[in-house]
Amino acid sequence: MERDKKIWVIGHKNPDTDSICAAIAYTDLKNKLGEGRYESKRAGQLNEETKYVLDYFKVPAPGYVADVGAQVKDIEIRTTGGVSNHISMKKAWELMKEENVVTLPVTTEQGQLEGLIITGDIATSYMDVYDNEILARARTQYKNIKETVEGTLLEGNEHGYFVKGKVVVAAASPEMMEEYITDDDLVILGNRYEVQLCALEMNASCLIVCSGSPVSKTIRKMAAERGCVVISTPYDTFTVARLINQSIPIKYFMRREHLVTFGTEEYVDAVKEVMSKERHRDFPILDPDGRYVGMISRRNLLNMKKKQVILVDHNERSQAVDGIGGAEILEIIDHHRLGSLETISPVFFRNQPLGCTSTIIYQMYQEKGIAITEKIAGLLCSAIISDTLMFRSPTCTPMDRQAAEALAQIAGIQIEEHAKNMFQAGSDFKSKSPEEIFYQDFKTFFAAEMEFGVCQISAMSQEELRDVEEKLTPYLERVLSERKLSMVYVMLTNILEESTWLIYQGGNARRIAEGAFHVRQAEGAGGLELRGVVSRKKQFIPAIMISMQEE
Repeated sequence: MERDKKIWVIGHKNPDTDSICAAIAYTDLKNKLGEGRYESKRAGQLNEETKYVLDYFKVPAPGYVADVGAQVKDIEIRTTGGVSNHISMKKAWELMKEENVVTLPVTTEQGQLEGLIITGDIATSYMDVYDNEILARARTQYKNIKETVEGTLLEGNEHGYFVKGKVVVAAASPEMMEEYITDDDLVILGNRYEVQLCALEMNASCLIVCSGSPVSKTIRKMAAERGCVVISTPYDTFTVARLINQSIPIKYFMRREHLVTFGTEEYVDAVKEVMSKERHRDFPILDPDGRYVGMISRRNLLNMKKKQVILVDHNERSQAVDGIGGAEILEIIDHHRLGSLETISPVFFRNQPLGCTSTIIYQMYQEKGIAITEKIAGLLCSAIISDTLMFRSPTCTPMDRQAAEALAQIAGIQIEEHAKNMFQAGSDFKSKSPEEIFYQDFKTFFAAEMEFGVCQISAMSQEELRDVEEKLTPYLERVLSERKLSMVYVMLTNILEESTWLIYQGGNARRIAEGAFHVRQAEGAGGLELRGVVSRKKQFIPAIMISMQEE
């Protein structure tokens, strides 16, 4: 099965403009360097500001990925071919030996899985079946019987079916045969003419003549007139009697119900859990249309090829896309504090104290001598404007401003006008639900054995932020419950006034915030005013973590 060998470049959950634009730009750079095949992805829904930027520069959004854990399609799937339900048990056994497998998938002409036949079913047909009418009940084709006894068709239609009667061995005299041969029986016999004649007169539907014995023209003519199938086999009667049940079509014994199958898109962690509860050795794999594509066993999980990813704009496990523990991280490009991500092997890790990841990407274009296109320049510039609040954030460095100005020239945009339009698009909250507003820029953090969340909403006016506060305040209890957090904070940041109104819920959220910024909540107020605080990364998180440790 062909695999998707592209390396995914992906930002954090609840992506902001920098997370998306950095992923797109770094993908462009890596592909131009010819170091592999790269594709940008996103781990959440786009906010309005980012949508505006992508629409303005006519760049399609990266595809959404909910989980980067290994999937069944990342495993080496064994392409054991499907077989028809008409083949004999003997043929199935031969195929199993040839393929060195214990399970065969039974499929339709359209590739749909009908059932499974395993070695245990073949053993049952051979060892545990003593019913001499089972061939008829199983509607066994004469072609199967001929192939099983390695015979030659002398008379009759091999495509017909044995549907009535029983299997008998003509080991007695013709007089005794008349007592136990009835209409439509299949008779295993030798070279005695009178026995062959008697079987035909008793209306047998099929004669199997053993030991390669010749069959006279008279017998063949009489068989043709009566519609009786005549098969000559080199085996003796004992061997034919042993083999005959193996001619039964596998559809009679195959397993049709409660089949344990997996889809190519299923995640390996879930597959492992199911496998641990099942005794089967092999499991069929189906494509998204339900067609059979191959088999896997527990052994195949050992040769699993993990998805390869490059992370941008984060290095915290709590902020990474789901399933990151099951992926192979190749690189991390970030501008935040060192977080909790761990890797199995060494990776390329570039972390710089800049205001924006996209500034680092700009530097890398410069270092590699790769020209930046107008669209990519527009995306990188927009990301820097967004992350630095148009250079107002204390995280902004001269390098960020210099990069943004150079990129604006390439993109042909005016920074102030573009920033105004971006921020206005991002602060259109009237039609949004509390959930949509809250999760457009939300991150979780760990400190002092507690997990807490911080949402930041930026707007151009205090009036817009007041509307947001009314929507979000009653929503915070739900966030605490659903996300199982100790505390949650919302930074309502006024870009023009360079200040933040902080609301919170849970635990000691209020006392920790008061201790972090040395302010007190006014009587009757629902939050704290933090003048000059606009950066979650540089101003808010460090202060909160220090305050939590001092609790």
